[in-house]
Amino acid sequence: MHSIQIRTLLGLLLTGWLLVIPCFASAPAKNNTSAAMLQKVTPAVVNIKAQIKILDFDTFLRLQRENQLPNAPRGEIPDKVTSMASGVIVDAKKGYILTNAHAVRDAQQIIVTLSDGRHYTAKSLGIDNPSDVALLQIQSKNLTSIVFGNSNNLEVGDTVFAIGNPFGIGQTVTSGIISGLKRSALGIESLENFIQTDAAINPGNSGGALINTEGELIGINTAIVLSPQRGGTGIGLAIPVNMAKSVMQQLLEFGNVKRGSLGVGVQDITPDLATSFDLSTSKGAVITLILPNSPAAKAGLEVGDIITHINNEEVKNANDVVNDISFLRVGSNATIHLLRDKKEMSVTSTIWDPKKSREVSMQMNPLLYGVGLKDFTQFDPQHGDIKGVLVVSVEEDSKAWQSDLHPGDVIISADKKKVSSIAELNKVIENTKKHSLLLNVLRGPGAVFLVINGES
Repeated sequence: MHSIQIRTLLGLLLTGWLLVIPCFASAPAKNNTSAAMLQKVTPAVVNIKAQIKILDFDTFLRLQRENQLPNAPRGEIPDKVTSMASGVIVDAKKGYILTNAHAVRDAQQIIVTLSDGRHYTAKSLGIDNPSDVALLQIQSKNLTSIVFGNSNNLEVGDTVFAIGNPFGIGQTVTSGIISGLKRSALGIESLENFIQTDAAINPGNSGGALINTEGELIGINTAIVLSPQRGGTGIGLAIPVNMAKSVMQQLLEFGNVKRGSLGVGVQDITPDLATSFDLSTSKGAVITLILPNSPAAKAGLEVGDIITHINNEEVKNANDVVNDISFLRVGSNATIHLLRDKKEMSVTSTIWDPKKSREVSMQMNPLLYGVGLKDFTQFDPQHGDIKGVLVVSVEEDSKAWQSDLHPGDVIISADKKKVSSIAELNKVIENTKKHSLLLNVLRGPGAVFLVINGES
């Protein structure tokens, strides 16, 4: 029977009737592997061990909170601990390595281990805590570096790879996609503009590389979001490489990052605000406050202006304004594109030192400098209808703080004159010729008089 089938098959082949010939022994193709690309870039990702002196209990708690102590001892606090992290070689000739600031902060000694096992003592060239970026340097030959990508070109859904040394088990590569961009208000760093990815990032990955499918560096792995039970959530966060590169350039040139200020307060544009301003989109940031004599005031910016771009970078929300301005060096220029009454226009402003804005505020209002205020109207069963100024916050060591002004106090008079708004309070302060301010404030069920002395 088998011989008949074979002859029939041969007959069909010869007569041209059998057109499809199955392949029974072909080797599987390797078209969708990233192995070759990863082999080129993984030598640029290093292991970092930082010996950190425990200066106080707060330092120890910080290291535990940042998951830098995989073998943290219990009981007595040690004098020294070793934190584990990763880093990325970005200049093979000069031995420059980018990593997280929290991984090497307060380090007495930093040891860098290459993927081939070579060990080097690293020199810290600078640390920028607000962005959580640090720059190290090692002296070595035959290093491999990663090419910088452009994090401004990223899109949700792009495939990415995270490379690092999680839990100290050795170099590991995980893959995923970009789940979100420009994540902020997470309370992780002072300046937040994170790339979100579902590529697994674990303790020890901090400072490692987030790369695209071309093997280009697009981010520095920084943190993970934990569930209330301290479990993983599939949410990893990385610092955009453009942000890290900007910090690196300033650390190399100046030894620090001296951030600028525009002197404005900004707010996200909600759908309701977009409707009120007759805008077709919710992108941008609306100016809510302009400090007197600030760069914004001198450039002619006005409250209600909608900032759409800064130096040709699109502004999608208020956080973009904070980040874009913060990474401009003091004294540099910023071209600000905006909408005013639905008309497009642009202005150029020179960025100033944030300390200068505090000095201006202090000079304008030394008696209530450092106090957050809000107009307040409310019916109270004990006091009846209350109109005054609510104290929202009091900066520590300010004149008001020293005079025992508390958040929650309601200022109802200043220098024996009734005040029902911040404008009326400021008018009293402007007209006073004394170096002190007498306030009557409601506090709980009662009221007290306070004297704020302007003189030290």
